[in-house]
Amino acid sequence: MTQFVNLDSAETMFFERELESVKARTYDVVRAPLKAMELIPVDSSAGSGAETITYQSYDITGIAKIIANYADDLPRADVKGKEFVARIRSIGNSFGYSLQELRAASFAGKPLEARKAAAAARAQRELWNRIAFFGDEEYGLPGWLTNANVPSAAVEAGASTDTEWDTKTPDEILKDLNDAVNGIVDLTNGAEQPDTVVLPIAQYTKIATMRADSGTDTTVLQYFLQNSPFITSVEWANELKGAFDGADGFIVYRRDPEAMTLEMPSMLEMLPVQERGLEYVVPCHSRVAGTLIYYPLSQAFRTGI
Repeated sequence: MTQFVNLDSAETMFFERELESVKARTYDVVRAPLKAMELIPVDSSAGSGAETITYQSYDITGIAKIIANYADDLPRADVKGKEFVARIRSIGNSFGYSLQELRAASFAGKPLEARKAAAAARAQRELWNRIAFFGDEEYGLPGWLTNANVPSAAVEAGASTDTEWDTKTPDEILKDLNDAVNGIVDLTNGAEQPDTVVLPIAQYTKIATMRADSGTDTTVLQYFLQNSPFITSVEWANELKGAFDGADGFIVYRRDPEAMTLEMPSMLEMLPVQERGLEYVVPCHSRVAGTLIYYPLSQAFRTGI
């Protein structure tokens, strides 16, 4: 049987029997979920025309004291500030199809354009996700896990002398979690109160299935959420596997746009179709500035789990 499109079998959407009797359902390759935009508040307020994002951080200084009625040596209070500038970068890709591909898809009842558009959108989201977590050093884009201002430390070793949770008891795991949470609250004298923990998949699954005690059906995860005065959500992200110099780690943070944002001045836009001979190309474009953490002490990294 002749091919409808002159492409290698690994490249074409149309196999020899595609236009004959086939199942109505398609079985697409399953890919890992992209969690960055769930875990990091997204801000697009800068607008698509901006080239940089600037924000200021202020702190107050000075003291007050008891004075005499006619005192003229009043202590001075003041405000000091720092300015930070983040560069915005453009992201682009495209998808296209030939005239014959379009006709063959129409004949077969296949959503050719929609599938290719979805593939282009997925490629953009994968890059957003990677930049959100790890940044891009070459282009000066900051990432969440590469922020040097966030306090980071290894968890304590357990009775086994190892730090990994595979070797720890429920009580030792709970101590790791509570120490990280309480460390933020104590360091900031209660000014920061984290509400979310993010774990690698393996460690999340472990505490979700490990009993907190041999005489109960309550898991470590359930016990932690029920008894923590601050944490309301425990999530997982596959990006945390080996993210800290090859070691697994977890994040405790305040999930609040006042504390951190993923800057996306322009979300995905698909431009008008461009005709190039017998091919039709759709350019795709977005703008990103990376993950900005305004209050680094609102979170903590704990490694070695």
